[in-house]
Amino acid sequence: MTTDPFPGTLGIDPALLAILACPDTHHSPLTPDAEAGELLCSTCDRAFPVRDGIPVLLLDEARHRSS
Repeated sequence: MTTDPFPGTLGIDPALLAILACPDTHHSPLTPDAEAGELLCSTCDRAFPVRDGIPVLLLDEARHRSS
């Protein structure tokens, strides 16, 4: 059984997580939601999936959390 080298960060290195931003025009920082396996933008309310520890920061792949 493998363990997450960076607990609570979806397997993303904290140094990378610190510089990741929403790809929309406002470029807000993203917050990890380990339970949902997503990175969240509080400005546009989008949730970006993380697949196999890789953030998928494509607007077409994101879902709006309010819907």
